[in-house]
Amino acid sequence: MKAIIKTGDGGPEVLQLGDAPTPQPTANQLLVDVHVTALNRADTIQRRGGYPPPPGESEILGLEIAGTVSDMGSAVTGWQEGDRVFGLIGGGGYAEQAVIDYRMAMRMPDGWSFEKAAAVPEVFFTANENIFTLGRLSAGETILIHAGGSGVGSAGVQIAHRAGAQVFVTAGTAAKTAGCEKLGATAGINYKNADFVAEIQRLTAGEGVDVVLDFIGAPYLARNLSILKTWGRLLQVGLIGGSTTEIDLGTVMRNRLKIIGSVMRPQTLTEKIGITRRFVERWLPELEAGTLQPVIDTVFPLAQAREAHAYMEANRNFGKILLKVRSETNAPR
Repeated sequence: MKAIIKTGDGGPEVLQLGDAPTPQPTANQLLVDVHVTALNRADTIQRRGGYPPPPGESEILGLEIAGTVSDMGSAVTGWQEGDRVFGLIGGGGYAEQAVIDYRMAMRMPDGWSFEKAAAVPEVFFTANENIFTLGRLSAGETILIHAGGSGVGSAGVQIAHRAGAQVFVTAGTAAKTAGCEKLGATAGINYKNADFVAEIQRLTAGEGVDVVLDFIGAPYLARNLSILKTWGRLLQVGLIGGSTTEIDLGTVMRNRLKIIGSVMRPQTLTEKIGITRRFVERWLPELEAGTLQPVIDTVFPLAQAREAHAYMEANRNFGKILLKVRSETNAPR
């Protein structure tokens, strides 16, 4: 099968289209003919030599897929060849075929394109688990979502707003902050020309927020803590700006703050099945009804994975960047 091969650790130039062995499904896995996959920041980190796949997972990049079932293991139930499926995987998405545990596979709703389905799993799973399962955000509370124009950010804005929270975001352009406001954010802060701490204090009349969802890490840690209300929760889901810094623990103690770290990929299969089920129960019906929408920025052909990675690392996207693996005509978005 054709796949994107990583020739070494480095920039986008280490990615090339090549040949790879077709994966063989284990007893509990589906073999999927991949139609569309998606980029995530984790892919760029793996490309540079970090964030390796868990033991037993494919070394090929790609953490989510949408496609059709072509084969399955002996213990699989509820699926048959030709079924349209989407879901989160541990690796191997940048390829013509990939495997997924059947208990993590989700059936594509009628009328969905493969592009729409591929844009959902990683970002909505991550947003839901952090904002609600870990962050316990509830109606009437306030949340600041950094990188609001990212895939996770755009998903998080929608579901937090839908749950009755007041949402603030940071982003790097006026177009992105405006886009977040259209998705339900009360206000967007352009971090390039405004201090988000001062802006949050202004927007909340000095009260701060209940929850912060952060992808930046070290440069934002002390500032994030400074804008949390008593009993506030900081959800650390990325380290784009680095992992090492100093903070005043007195702030954490006085305000009874929680700092909660989360990484999706190393979690156990059982944990990931639970994450999938929680998403399916709470948010998939809303996506089917159209009250929530995955935000798709750009679709590149698989052979242009290099260009797609460069595009992501230039922070040009608002929402998801996809890789189209097969050329079959799909249902309209």
